Amino acid sequence: MVQVGKDIFIRFPKKVARFFEYLNELSRFRRKNDQRLSVKSGDIYPCLKDKITKTPFDHHYTYHPAWAARVLAQTRPVSHIDISSILSFSSIVSAFVPIKFYDYRPADLKLNNLESGFADLKKLNFADNSISSLSCMHTVEHIGLGRYGDEIDPQGDIKSINELKRVLKHGGDLLFVTPVGKPRIEFNAHRIYSYEQIVEYFSPLVLNEFSLIPDAGGIINNADPALVKEQSYGCGCFWFKNIN
Repeated sequence: MVQVGKDIFIRFPKKVARFFEYLNELSRFRRKNDQRLSVKSGDIYPCLKDKITKTPFDHHYTYHPAWAARVLAQTRPVSHIDISSILSFSSIVSAFVPIKFYDYRPADLKLNNLESGFADLKKLNFADNSISSLSCMHTVEHIGLGRYGDEIDPQGDIKSINELKRVLKHGGDLLFVTPVGKPRIEFNAHRIYSYEQIVEYFSPLVLNEFSLIPDAGGIINNADPALVKEQSYGCGCFWFKNIN
């Protein structure tokens, strides 16, 4: 019989090595099982990627909803309208603030304090100057690139931004999030903007706060806009107010 040494596992791909480790763990668990619940072979469910030292997360999509939720905790709106941001933001914040969520692909999500409906960001079905608390996060950079079934339109982002400005009430708050860094289009995924472009596009709204999720991760509250030029694919969090 040939004895296989430990060194052979070093040459195996990590996933294969982890699978053999998993089989060993399964065997040990079965020997120790207190029999309250069965461990049948047909029920095993290998999860081989989770044995790590830190919980992984997407920095863009974890930090920016957390940033926005903290702004709403400050502003305490009577109600809030969100246009196509990550759905988890509306689903969680609706526990504290009534939210209406609109998307090109409506969400069939049923929770109290939360309504969902269709919206074309280039032609919002809201009156001028009608929304006092509004968010549109990590969304506009996609409009017009066809990724989500919308029509190809190189000006889709500008049209969408103009709609957000149109419906924002005088004195209202707009939370806007988008990729920032070296300006370019990575077709058909998204656009990446400079800080100056976003501020210009949203004129005459006034920028109340800018925070940055840099390439290195984390979030910098009240960030120096000059840092944007150093990013390849950062995430800019812009809190605009309509006070003109």
